[in-house]
Amino acid sequence: MKKAELKMPPWCPFCGQNIGKPQPPVQRKLGEFNVGSCQCGAVYTCDPTGHNVGAAMVEALVYACNDDWDLAWELEPEKDYLTGRIENYDELSHQVLEQKHIDGRYVRGVIYFVRLHKDISEIAQRVAAKKADTTPPVAVAATDMPAMEPDRDPKRVRQKASKTTVRQLVETGNIDGLVDLVFDDVKTLWFMQRLLYDPDEAKRWQVAYLIGQVCSRFSTRQPGPVSDLLHRLFEASSDSAATHWGLVETIGSIIAGRPDIFGAFTRHLLRYLSHPTNRNQVLWALGTIAEKRPDLVRNLPFYQLFSFLDSPDPVAKALAIRLMGRIRATEVELRIVPLTDLDIPVTIYEKGQPVTTTIGELCRQALALIRSKGETA
Repeated sequence: MKKAELKMPPWCPFCGQNIGKPQPPVQRKLGEFNVGSCQCGAVYTCDPTGHNVGAAMVEALVYACNDDWDLAWELEPEKDYLTGRIENYDELSHQVLEQKHIDGRYVRGVIYFVRLHKDISEIAQRVAAKKADTTPPVAVAATDMPAMEPDRDPKRVRQKASKTTVRQLVETGNIDGLVDLVFDDVKTLWFMQRLLYDPDEAKRWQVAYLIGQVCSRFSTRQPGPVSDLLHRLFEASSDSAATHWGLVETIGSIIAGRPDIFGAFTRHLLRYLSHPTNRNQVLWALGTIAEKRPDLVRNLPFYQLFSFLDSPDPVAKALAIRLMGRIRATEVELRIVPLTDLDIPVTIYEKGQPVTTTIGELCRQALALIRSKGETA
């Protein structure tokens, strides 16, 4: 006789109460997971395939923080919140199975739980209330943000990333191929990071740009691995004994690609201004982020950046001018005007490619942006 399959309703790992079936959120943020909440304060997300648990974990945390990405990235597990999970969940029947099979189907579903500690939960509620009572800053146009990346067929034959394959895709600038590969094997991001360690500066800038583009699209489905990559890049950049080839540029490219998700990391760039070898890269990164989200830089103590307008280094001066224009810094307009006569040539990288210009031309571009703010104010 065939053994009966044991089924039971899913429960909250924190309080033991049965939970309701996860439902689509009122407002889709990542567009992938159904969510729910328990009476004890825990929230949960469901990954019915079991293939995207990392992304479900991130969405549960962000959902617990009332969709406040900035707060979510600041929290630490155990210290600020607890997690739990239930496996062998069948979304169709809303049951947890003793075995992974039911009615000829293979069940891989996972429910992931997050419960914020009381003080953090209160902070999340206050932040959400404050946002509801205030007018939000000017948002980035929808066309500037990447569209939701199409979900990959879970039945596809997955590719395995290798150093050779990733290098070939990078050398040919094949962003589509790299995005497909990272969905199959997240180790693709690690191989791309390794390519930053190249003595050829132009190649480093190209790799940094490509990583930003790949992460921009991948994070529409799975922001968790991209957040992990950012943490690794910051940690590597903090090693004073290491050569920081391409690390800060890559951080800037990733944040600029999805400032709506990773904008909270912007403020951490300021810590590297004291490192002479990273200074220009920080100015470049802040200017690149500011092109889409000037508010992320203006919300920082950006006045300390004004001094770079007087830098004896032409590249630092040029990058500071570029940044001031993009944040519409009316505070330094009169300091930029005299610099328009400087025809000193400089090379600045944009979208992974070198662009040769002059300090005077950058000043004219910056002044046009600054004055356009005054005209529309």
